[in-house]
Amino acid sequence: MILENSVKIGIIGAGKVGISMGYVLRKNGLNVIGFSSTRQDALDTARFYCGESLMYTKDNFELVCASDVIGITTQDRNIRPVAKSIAEKFSDLSGKLFFHTSGSQSIDSLLPLKKKGALLGSIHPLQTFPDIQSAIRVLPETFIFIEGEKDSIPLLTMIGNKLGFRTIHIESEKKVLYHVCAVFVCNLLCALIYAGSKLMDRIGTDLEPFFPIIETTLANIKEKGPIYALTGPIVRGDVETILSHLENMRDMPLFLETYRSLSLFALEIAKKRGTLDENTEKEIERILIPPKGGTGDRGSSTDS
Repeated sequence: MILENSVKIGIIGAGKVGISMGYVLRKNGLNVIGFSSTRQDALDTARFYCGESLMYTKDNFELVCASDVIGITTQDRNIRPVAKSIAEKFSDLSGKLFFHTSGSQSIDSLLPLKKKGALLGSIHPLQTFPDIQSAIRVLPETFIFIEGEKDSIPLLTMIGNKLGFRTIHIESEKKVLYHVCAVFVCNLLCALIYAGSKLMDRIGTDLEPFFPIIETTLANIKEKGPIYALTGPIVRGDVETILSHLENMRDMPLFLETYRSLSLFALEIAKKRGTLDENTEKEIERILIPPKGGTGDRGSSTDS
């Protein structure tokens, strides 16, 4: 049995993720003892949110000495160097658990610490954090993905359950695909909506009229799933509309390529739903996939 209050947690990195995690864990009764960062302004921000009583230091080694569990919440590119520097400093890290918060990197980033006896893990909140305040607000309803060695899972699970809505264990070899999924549904969703705003620039208005349909679509996806939430010309088999879309993007190669690729996913949905006859499926597929070595039919892209 893990005595939650007795586990001393230190956080290396005082950015949005580290500070919001520290705040929520403290609020839920865990013993967060302090933060380390190379930046004084980051430590000052952590102090503002988490209080004066904690340790705030520029020395990672000081924090490691005082902690049982150490979260490395730095940017991904700094995880390996931080782990390496700690491993070089300490001859024995037995009894300590180190976790990072990267969604794309596995615990292999921390391997130098394992050689010194430490347990390894990762804790990744599946959430977008534009700022600390919003991160603190949404963490309690966020799914937390954990990865780690067998002996580290109970402690990682306890921390994950204190941090978010539910904890899910993910295997190391599936970590990158998990992160790719997060990029598709979050980062590239932003890029897709940005693309929509660029189209509206040509019309002379902004995206505000589209927010209700975006919100309704997301609500339908949550209720029905993406397959049954899909509407529009692909699932209806409206070939003429699809051709008109392609024709009007002839001078917009990037938009055209994006439209074709995503429409092929929509066509896959239509096939799963059985909304189209075989001839219509083949016709839509033909106009969405240009012939090799050419620019395609009357719906294809040409540079202006």
